Amino acid sequence: MFSGIIEHLGTVITVQPGNESCELVIGTGITDAVLGESIAVNGVCLTVTEMRGDELRFFVSHETLERTALGRLRSGARVNLERAVTPSTRLSGHIVQGHVDDTALFVSSDDVGAARTLLFAVPQGLRRYMVEKGSITLDGISLTINALGETDDAGRFTVSVMIIPHTWTHTTLGTLQPGEPVNVEVDVIAKYVESLCLTR
Repeated sequence: MFSGIIEHLGTVITVQPGNESCELVIGTGITDAVLGESIAVNGVCLTVTEMRGDELRFFVSHETLERTALGRLRSGARVNLERAVTPSTRLSGHIVQGHVDDTALFVSSDDVGAARTLLFAVPQGLRRYMVEKGSITLDGISLTINALGETDDAGRFTVSVMIIPHTWTHTTLGTLQPGEPVNVEVDVIAKYVESLCLTR
């Protein structure tokens, strides 16, 4: 389990394609990882399968490639990293599982004083899990929803989030280009509430 507070910016060293899968080797800045540890890479919970200093290897399955934006990663790409929380960790963000629901597209960024408002186009199927001032995870970053827009002809609605300068410079958000995909995880509590309501 994670909190959506990014701890490190890593760099992809190699992407090794496999049979409907791939392996990522990432320079993480993490020197005390252990074999089998879970680390969120752009919000996707992956398992450390090999270690060499701060270079960690992760296996990415077919299911993960189909559901997330990890398949677009190439050598040199920057990634957001977070290690799993411990029972004594402050939950500064919200409950993040690292189980990505879908991908959204980055639309635009606008300056609001020293802060920035970012706009994303999100698949309509996730709309029911989102509310204004609720939580959303984008590429592993815990963010607050400022506003929700209408659904367009492509079946996507807009989500607006405001970020502070620290988040802009200490995550990959500052490198996004319009049309670039990001991993989306909705608040798991909303999914549990929906399930409970449907099975009453």
